[in-house]
Amino acid sequence: MKELLFGTAGTPLSAKKRGSVEGIQRIRELGLGCMELEFVRGVRMKEGMAERVRATAEKEGVALSVHAPYYINLNSAEDEKIEASIKRIYQSARIGALCGASSIVFHPAYYHKQDSEMVMERVNGLLGKLASRLEDEGIDAVLRPETTGKPTQFGSLEETLMMAETIEGVMPCIDFSHLHARSSGEFNTLEEFRDVLGKVEEYLGLEGLEDMHCHVSGIAYGEKGEKNHLVLRESDYNYTDLMAVFREFGVKGLVICESPNLEEDALLLQDTFRNADF
Repeated sequence: MKELLFGTAGTPLSAKKRGSVEGIQRIRELGLGCMELEFVRGVRMKEGMAERVRATAEKEGVALSVHAPYYINLNSAEDEKIEASIKRIYQSARIGALCGASSIVFHPAYYHKQDSEMVMERVNGLLGKLASRLEDEGIDAVLRPETTGKPTQFGSLEETLMMAETIEGVMPCIDFSHLHARSSGEFNTLEEFRDVLGKVEEYLGLEGLEDMHCHVSGIAYGEKGEKNHLVLRESDYNYTDLMAVFREFGVKGLVICESPNLEEDALLLQDTFRNADF
């Protein structure tokens, strides 16, 4: 990536229609640079529509990513659920690539009372095979397991970076709000943000910082982690320092906003980043 782009998780609320094509056009009208296609309830987009989405994104100069369905658990005790999870990620990657989306984001797994090493071994094996399959089939998409918002979910910062370091074709999605919620309020200071980006560079080198995919929003949380997303200014999230650290580290890639007010907070993040003093 040549720069850091900001956008919304799905079609902006102010779009005249709820379709992806109209969403991309509205992103450009707003002066934003990217949009995440939300396949969270299932991959229902047909190939013809995917081609229209790609053509629109290329015309408007809007970068795309995909969020795969929520119903994914690569550590399920039931083989059929693992097979269904792999299928959902694969379908997201296939249609996403037709759309021109560069990254396929998903929540990887639950611990189910197993230790991190056991879950890591299982998830890495499955993702390694899937990444190889995508490469063999010429599907140009990067798999991005996301840092998760609850301690019961596999996907801490270190786990996510280890997957990316280990598996070719895998890079992280750093959901900074999830890190904040998962830890019941940590990951919210200038030094903590520096530590996160320092670890990204430690595991993945400069490529990790120059090909970031991030989620940022306000978030409510408790002892069990994430509850729901909030508008940034109605939350305790320290987005101003995060944007300053992004500038300090020369971060490039995509920042997707999942706040309830979508484009309003995406524009707030973009303006804060551009005006940050570092």
